[in-house]
Amino acid sequence: MATSRRDVLKTAAGVLGVVGLSSPAPRMVLGMSEAERESPRPLRLLILGGTGFIGPHEVRYAVSRGHKVTVFNRGRRQANLPTEVEHLQGDRNGQLDALKGRAWDVCIDNPTTMPKWVRDSAAILKGNLRQYVFISTISVYANYKQPGMDEDWELARYNGRDAFTEPLENAGKLYGPLKALSEKEAEKWFPGRVTVIRPGLIVGPGDESDRFTYWPVRIDRGGEVLAPGSPGDPVQIIDVRDLSEFIIHMCERGEVGTYNAIGPKAPLSIADELYGCRAAVSGSADVRFTWAPADFLTEQGVRPWIEMPTWLPSRGDNDGWSRLSIARAVAKGLTFRPLATTARDTLEWWKTLPEDRRAKPRAGLAPEKERAVLAAWHARENKAQQRS
Repeated sequence: MATSRRDVLKTAAGVLGVVGLSSPAPRMVLGMSEAERESPRPLRLLILGGTGFIGPHEVRYAVSRGHKVTVFNRGRRQANLPTEVEHLQGDRNGQLDALKGRAWDVCIDNPTTMPKWVRDSAAILKGNLRQYVFISTISVYANYKQPGMDEDWELARYNGRDAFTEPLENAGKLYGPLKALSEKEAEKWFPGRVTVIRPGLIVGPGDESDRFTYWPVRIDRGGEVLAPGSPGDPVQIIDVRDLSEFIIHMCERGEVGTYNAIGPKAPLSIADELYGCRAAVSGSADVRFTWAPADFLTEQGVRPWIEMPTWLPSRGDNDGWSRLSIARAVAKGLTFRPLATTARDTLEWWKTLPEDRRAKPRAGLAPEKERAVLAAWHARENKAQQRS
């Protein structure tokens, strides 16, 4: 049975990474004046979350730019944040007292899936902010049938009874529709002052989902590597540091509106990604790719996106997936570091993890399954050659 994009994203939704372990020096953003690049006006930033995957990168970059940062979260996750960061403890599920009586220039809302989380925090923050930055997702779109889709594409509809009473356990299967409603809720409370950022697959050091990470790790191991589909199948990813820097710069300039934040700037294919990783991380010449078509992988029970990460067959309802327009964000200064940098830094981060964690990757093919699928593919190829 064919796997749809929506099916795999339901499975992957809610898989959030944790602390990133590296923080690059500030990079310049095209189109900004020299004064803006070097000396932004210091902001009071409230980051809801701040200790997951994106948050620590945002925090470190914001502090490096001279901003005063407050993070609000449950305090359950430890993150290596700069000492000058203020920590407020609470819970989006009714424990918001720490936000009362305070004012900030900008709030960055990282972890929200449920519209009621926006409503409840906004009821306290309304009148105490000039800009609300909501980190959404490209999963808000109703379908992905057309390449070049931009931010005005139709959004997924919520078909439940009441999104504000929806149980949290349904957040995964209703991820896109609930995120779309959360965007609308933000605009309701902060009309004309909302910045919606819609990332796609966020990758780089600190990503505990292991989706992109699988490729540099697998390629570094060497040998014959099973590669999915057609080499020209499109891929869109964004390094967490590029995303975080873009978010902070949008705060500094007070930019509002909605932006697809994915990359890179030029089209990227799955072959570009894999060969790029090989060039960046492989210490051995003994790395070779064997490409198996999507239908064969389906027959073998190989799941796209989960076991062949970052890739989905480009056909039917998925034809526009990994082909979304990013022109609006690029025009506002979104930039991209080289794939080689992302691959090397991700592999370096992976090697710092405990051995028991590295023994249980959360995405990609298990070695024994990869060997079995490769053997089945070679057997089929041999039979085809004998018949011819």
